[in-house]
Amino acid sequence: MQSLTLKQLRYFEALSRHCQFGRAAEDCAITQPALSMQIKELEAQLGAPLVERGARQVRLTALGEQFAIRARDILHAVDELGDLARADGDQLSGPLRIGVIPTVAPYLLPGLMHRLAEQFPALDPQPRETVTARLIEDLLESRLDIAIVALPVSEPALHEEPLFDEEFMLVRPAADAKKPVPSAENLQEMRLLLLEEGHCFRDQALSFCKLPQAPRGLMEGSSLSTLVQMVGAGIGVTLIPEMAVPVEARTAGISVARLPAPRPGRTIGMVWCKSSPLAKRFAEIARLVAELGGT
Repeated sequence: MQSLTLKQLRYFEALSRHCQFGRAAEDCAITQPALSMQIKELEAQLGAPLVERGARQVRLTALGEQFAIRARDILHAVDELGDLARADGDQLSGPLRIGVIPTVAPYLLPGLMHRLAEQFPALDPQPRETVTARLIEDLLESRLDIAIVALPVSEPALHEEPLFDEEFMLVRPAADAKKPVPSAENLQEMRLLLLEEGHCFRDQALSFCKLPQAPRGLMEGSSLSTLVQMVGAGIGVTLIPEMAVPVEARTAGISVARLPAPRPGRTIGMVWCKSSPLAKRFAEIARLVAELGGT
């Protein structure tokens, strides 16, 4: 059997995650025929099929399942070897894959990218915005280096670095600006607009309002901006994190108020794999983010 290449392992690992040649090819930044050819060559070298090909999706064979696990372990070890060399340098350089949750990304990333360019000119930040569950999965499978999320995440393999705390703010139609600020119990009787399922901020809002689950007929949005726009249209009320206020409060037709004590809030932190050779470097990035979040 010829020697397997890291390129083949990366292509197969992507296919094992997406179970679709088109998406895997896009993830690997190559054409679908090129990816398919590499997988066929890999199977020919092994002398056995790794996937069962369907009309739209593929399914891993029993061998493919086991091969995918070992391929991920090998790729993770190779990435760590590269990180060892980067950790030994005078300054952090090269790609830095940063995951950020959607309720933080629009408000923190622009300033963070600017500061990173100033302090680490040799660094190549590569941000990705998605929900917490996906970020944690990508960290554990070495597709991300660090992630900025709401703590805790309670994953034993990850280090959690608290950065700053922030309150949740109530957004109401402008006509309600002079009305008393409702309590958590009062919010249960109002039309509360929430992010769609998968966002941790949705769960935090429900918890504050003492609602075990979203009420029927609830209007949901894919972003905080969408929710605020719906409030401006008089559809209901919503909660947003304090860092979002300077951006979202520019929307006409809304008012923003602090909720009565005990006020809801969250802790924003940075997480990374405890085993990463770049842990000390990541701590430098964390301090920079903490400074931005505290302003």
